[in-house]
Amino acid sequence: MKFGYWMPIFGGWLRNVEDEQMPTDWSYVKQLAQRSEGWGYDLTLIAELYLNDIKGTEAPSLEAWSTAAALAAVTEQLEIMVAVRPTFHNPALLAKQAANIDLIAPGRLSLNVVSSWWRDEATKYGLHFEQHDDRYARTREWLDVVKNVWTQDHFSYEGKYYQVADNILQPKPVKAPFLYAGGESEAAKDLISTQCDGYVMHGDSPELIGARIADMRRRREQKGLPPMKFGVAGYSIVRNTELEVKKELDRITNVQASASGYGNYQQWLAGTQLEQQVSLQDYSVSNRGLRTGLTGTPAQLQDRIGEFEKVGVDFFLLQASPQLEEMERFSESVIQVLA
Repeated sequence: MKFGYWMPIFGGWLRNVEDEQMPTDWSYVKQLAQRSEGWGYDLTLIAELYLNDIKGTEAPSLEAWSTAAALAAVTEQLEIMVAVRPTFHNPALLAKQAANIDLIAPGRLSLNVVSSWWRDEATKYGLHFEQHDDRYARTREWLDVVKNVWTQDHFSYEGKYYQVADNILQPKPVKAPFLYAGGESEAAKDLISTQCDGYVMHGDSPELIGARIADMRRRREQKGLPPMKFGVAGYSIVRNTELEVKKELDRITNVQASASGYGNYQQWLAGTQLEQQVSLQDYSVSNRGLRTGLTGTPAQLQDRIGEFEKVGVDFFLLQASPQLEEMERFSESVIQVLA
């Protein structure tokens, strides 16, 4: 089992706690990335949003790709999984940027391909916002271009959304970046099982996650493709007693619909196709992180992780608050014990 984490480029993950002691600045994310390598974390996911959907649109947030390039230069082992949204990036230009970062951190760059969901963000940045299935049709073409310019020169492409004529990309990446994606709609699962290397999921129980993994494995086998890697989002709370865990859960789930990011959350619900309804408690922590159940004593978390491992999960993408302190606690209580 590998352990990754979401880089806190939004100043935290809790929509009801205004100041989580996680400053939105370069010095904090640099410190977190460098220290996490010594704590046993394997990868970090850098989300790509130009507006802050956690703390509200007026709050600051860091840009994903410049942050990824900077982290590549100051880390030695960490896999840097950077989110990318096809509607925001020309594929050939993005492939060039990614290849350059891969040369800075050879073999350590991966992409998390996200089909955009936030209409207001797109319009505020002057971009066209497409309907759900149209976004996935665009993503399919986008991946065709990116993957081919990484591996061959004089590549040409004529599609509905993208056209490339005799492309040359040099130097090429040391290793073509690993491609992850997530989604629960039929359009998403068909695309991901066809064109990506890994499937990342919102938080849920081992039973539900196991069912999704089994479904994706069947799809891959039917298409004659190699096995995928599977990751799950989770919000972690590790304490010595169950009473301490409950106290922390009460603190972070006391959410009101008047919170600054609630409107953005409603747009996310309207712009996605999920298999399950989500609650206001789900809203309190992003990516349905509490549903994974990584809250408890060290022994309880170790057992829970074992349940996910049995159903085929390869890695977790964790959130915590405040992140620096909680990630160190999780490392000492869980990662180093399981190593």
